[in-house]
Amino acid sequence: MDTPLARELADLSARRRLLESVDIDFTGDTRILTVSNQKGGVGKTTSAVNVASALAGLGAKVLVIDLDPQGNASTALGVPHNADTPSVYDVLIEDLPLADIVQQSPEDKNLFCAPSTIHLAGAEIELVAQVAREHRLRRALDDYLVDNPMDFVIIDCPPSLGLLTINAFTAASEVFIPIQCEYYALEGLSQLLGSIQMIQKHLNPGLHLSTILLTMFDGRTRLAQQVADEVRTHFPDQVLDTVIPRSVRVSEAPSFGQTVIAYDGQSAGAVAYREAAVEIASRTATQSKEK
Repeated sequence: MDTPLARELADLSARRRLLESVDIDFTGDTRILTVSNQKGGVGKTTSAVNVASALAGLGAKVLVIDLDPQGNASTALGVPHNADTPSVYDVLIEDLPLADIVQQSPEDKNLFCAPSTIHLAGAEIELVAQVAREHRLRRALDDYLVDNPMDFVIIDCPPSLGLLTINAFTAASEVFIPIQCEYYALEGLSQLLGSIQMIQKHLNPGLHLSTILLTMFDGRTRLAQQVADEVRTHFPDQVLDTVIPRSVRVSEAPSFGQTVIAYDGQSAGAVAYREAAVEIASRTATQSKEK
């Protein structure tokens, strides 16, 4: 029976089969992406943890650094982050080595997390008095990667441009921006691009916008399609082909302390995040071949 639902299910089955045949060789180079959007509620943390989990599923070693005081990335990765847990705060303020706080996520042997705790909320103010305050994360990460090589480091930022986000931009080589397919989606993006240019000029010349992921896409609305078209027109090389649909499963997963990849890996949302991860990883392979 040829109905829209039947076509949708057939399409999803075909995409799942395609994902099962994917084989990516990771080069051993570390890509450091900071996931940022100064507008809240765009699926920033959700995209960070699900792409990280999907990359780990492809065989990449992935470290997620949770720089958001809310600690939602730590929660989604099933990593303890109560007030007594050694966290990113101790690395930034107390000079604790990153290796002393990194925990393995129960989801995958390749997936690791540097958790956030509530103490991080005060770090913005405390960092002001620190020596080399914009570079503290980068130095800690450089030291960590010497003995703990990773294919990907994904940094989840708070939705504001303070010293925590500046530390993330200074530590990273790539910026990964999730954009929701809704009204006002591009609002604030020019501000974020201005911030990136400022960081490039003064702190990190190697930083560049590499990846834009369209989230919360509802194909039934003309608005979602218009937003997607507009973003693709402005950023043809950065926008991934994959779009992340609005999904109940994606929303439910964090309340179980899981990513949607672990919670329901066959759902439409999980398949889309796995496809996004393949695109991001494939760009690594292509770039390496071009060098």
